[in-house]
Amino acid sequence: MGVSSVHSPEQQPSPEITGLLQGTNLTIAYGTHTVIHDASLHLQPGTVTALVGPNGSGKSTLLRSLSRLHSPNHGTITLNKTTPINSLSAKEFARQITLLSQARPTPAGLTVHDVVEFGRHPHRHGWRGTDPHGPDAVKRALALTGIAPLAHHYVDTLSGGQLQRVWFASALAQNTSILLLDEPTNHLDLRYQVEILQLMRQLADTHSITVGVVLHDLNHAAAVADTVLVLDQGQVVAEGPPHLAFTSDLLTTVYDIDVVVTHTTPTTVTVSTPTTLTLRAQPRAHTNQPAPVC
Repeated sequence: MGVSSVHSPEQQPSPEITGLLQGTNLTIAYGTHTVIHDASLHLQPGTVTALVGPNGSGKSTLLRSLSRLHSPNHGTITLNKTTPINSLSAKEFARQITLLSQARPTPAGLTVHDVVEFGRHPHRHGWRGTDPHGPDAVKRALALTGIAPLAHHYVDTLSGGQLQRVWFASALAQNTSILLLDEPTNHLDLRYQVEILQLMRQLADTHSITVGVVLHDLNHAAAVADTVLVLDQGQVVAEGPPHLAFTSDLLTTVYDIDVVVTHTTPTTVTVSTPTTLTLRAQPRAHTNQPAPVC
């Protein structure tokens, strides 16, 4: 399946813009198994770019390559058009790009404030690790993610959803121009899913942060993203604004299930699957027999 790409003129960055992360003709493999085939993507300041596709399509692998966790076998990844990301020191890189990955530990004996403060490590100077802007950055991150009341709670006593927001806050405290998020709404109830999506949009719109995010929910991607990349079997098969990149035929082919894309306005869409789930083929048999007593 060939890639379809639609870009509007206002999405093209000017040469002076910083926070531009580009991957060009990336091929990525695990050993002899190629999982990404000649993929290109451009993450731009003040925008949200969502990577979507079925399980195993290569979304997370592609995102990890942008954060230097998996080097591409072929292709280039550059920051601000000219700087190869591999030319940066670890600290320089961490001051530019933050990754919130799926796999994160649950540290024992540390408070929420401690974990969020980890995000300030790249900004510490000297042998004493001074960071004059650290306290304000941590305070802001705790407030934005709604976990300030939990600041002195131990993280190993939190729920999965609370812990997810702690790690998100740590990423925000890092205060970079580029934020990469791998399924950040996992384990969150509906309210906090919406709040995280709104926060992503706020960071892009208000602070000109470059946001790249892997999402499973196509309606979330349609609602929050300026650009979506649809991946299928390691290939980018569509790219552009959601209302142009998402089509019923494309998503039906990619997900191997009937998908309907409805245009609610000229530039917004909703995605649905008309297939009816059959949870139980036959009604459960009822008897008048009393339950056995153990």
